Amino acid sequence: MLSIKTTLIEAQRMLSMHSESAMLDAESLLCHVLNKPRTYLRAWPDTLLAATEFNAFRALIEQRKDGCPVAYLTGKKEFWSHEFIVSPEVLIPRPDTECLIEQCLNLLPKTGTVTILDLGTGSGIIAIILATERPNAQVYATDISLAALTLAQHNATRHHVLISFFHSNWFTALPNIQFDLIVSNPPYIAPNDPHLINANLQYEPQHALIAQENGLADIRQITQTAANFLKPHGFLAFEHGYNQASAVQKILQDSYFINIATHQDLAQLPRVTLGQVGIPHS
Repeated sequence: MLSIKTTLIEAQRMLSMHSESAMLDAESLLCHVLNKPRTYLRAWPDTLLAATEFNAFRALIEQRKDGCPVAYLTGKKEFWSHEFIVSPEVLIPRPDTECLIEQCLNLLPKTGTVTILDLGTGSGIIAIILATERPNAQVYATDISLAALTLAQHNATRHHVLISFFHSNWFTALPNIQFDLIVSNPPYIAPNDPHLINANLQYEPQHALIAQENGLADIRQITQTAANFLKPHGFLAFEHGYNQASAVQKILQDSYFINIATHQDLAQLPRVTLGQVGIPHS
């Protein structure tokens, strides 16, 4: 039988060649096994682990060594100070997406009713945060994956927000509704992008990561249809790759969007581009 402190030190050693955050990973996994907060580990470092706890923890460490993300091992991920349930059926929420949500909130009035559509909702984080921050909004969300929709509905219930979910390939199954804002974090990684060999990405759903046409196919498809579902002066907002801003701006321009702007993420990389419905040229 080993203490919490000794177990964590050994786990950190085992993960040191496989993770840049070995101790944090080990603590997160042990908290999951013990069903305790991280403060417990620091307050009771000499507590001995039961054999079942130790064995369960070591099994998770072995999976983490193989590259499985901590979020998939624990089944949860914190985002925007909220905890979300995740699974290998959906992408793991990333800090970059906070920039997308912040820009959307800047577009939405704090009072009054607005209609919002989240295309490709995944775990539901964008729709749920927008519904939380704008409680008078009518929020809709789609995904092509039934498993993702089930998970998103579960997260919406946990966070006590009402969202209308649709099993849809982008707009195809939506009712005839006009939105003030359409937001999407679509697949935007090119099939030959070297980042795809990253161990973590190999565990995530490839259909939610990869898009044809150098990663722009889904962004182009959404843009070409979005104006039909937007109110006059409504907005379309995308998260995209750090090197795709110019291409996304051109796609929006070609579909007659105006007031196009790109915003940087937390790493000061161009990550979010949005545009407003304009008047088509005659």
